[in-house]
Amino acid sequence: MKKLFRWLTIAILFCLLMSVIAIGAAWLTYGRDLPDVESLRDVQLQVPLRVFTADRRLIGVFGEKRRIPVAIEDTPACLKEAFIAGEDARFYEHPGVDYQGITRAAWSLLMTGEKSIGGSTITQQLARNFFLTSEKTFTRKIKEAFLALKIERQLDKDQILELYLNKIFLGHRAYGVGAAAEVYYGKSASRLSIAQCAMIAALPKAPSRINPITSPERARERRDYVLNRMLDLDFINQEQYESALREPDRAYYHGAIAEIPAPYVAEMVRTRSLQLLGSAAYTGGYQVVTTIDSRLQMAANRAVSQGLEEYDLSLIHI
Repeated sequence: MKKLFRWLTIAILFCLLMSVIAIGAAWLTYGRDLPDVESLRDVQLQVPLRVFTADRRLIGVFGEKRRIPVAIEDTPACLKEAFIAGEDARFYEHPGVDYQGITRAAWSLLMTGEKSIGGSTITQQLARNFFLTSEKTFTRKIKEAFLALKIERQLDKDQILELYLNKIFLGHRAYGVGAAAEVYYGKSASRLSIAQCAMIAALPKAPSRINPITSPERARERRDYVLNRMLDLDFINQEQYESALREPDRAYYHGAIAEIPAPYVAEMVRTRSLQLLGSAAYTGGYQVVTTIDSRLQMAANRAVSQGLEEYDLSLIHI
């Protein structure tokens, strides 16, 4: 028995030594040329150009990506908890890489012989979204892990979560939870129900293919999984869980709806902004407030509409 214990101890120590050597070799190969994550502190998210009347009524939105940045303190707790439950239950505990998850992935590889690429932490996903590609290779995963550890040394958890929630693609040109809330439900993130928070948190796995507009049944299955994880982690109670499960999902595509119809003015602003700012006009989050009075603009719209109707009627009576 003592001999077996001695050999087992030697085997464990040997494995630990090999692990240290492997990590050291990986760092020498991939870790020394990592990008500077300090740039994340001053990151400029691509936010579209928004045009308003003098009294701050929306006239138009221009830009390829829909994004409405939401500060972490303004993000509802249920939305943050839904993402943590669905993507990274140990987010506030691990140092950027979940070693328990790595162990499970290694065991799966040993048992099945297949690479397990999933299971990235929120910090790893952030590293990939900002600095890397989505190619499914071990090289990318190694770089992603080193970057995640580096990010966690320079940013706190709330800063990381805020960047992640505002950066992540969630389908239908929506980037970040603020835009997703508007695109799918036509409301701000602060007004989402628990079920709607879970649905948005269900999207990162395959946002283009599995979302409540393109694939409602599969999206609902994923939503229910997130709700179940929220229950397991005590983020919601049994009553809230059952109520959210029963809630029908009424998501449909909500375009950027102008509050005041003034397309000619909006186009003038877009053209001028493009001349002054170049392509940055569409991504820099600029807000242009015009001199248009929304009350007078609505009155002018009604007058034009009424005048056209009267003109059409006069043609009929000729």
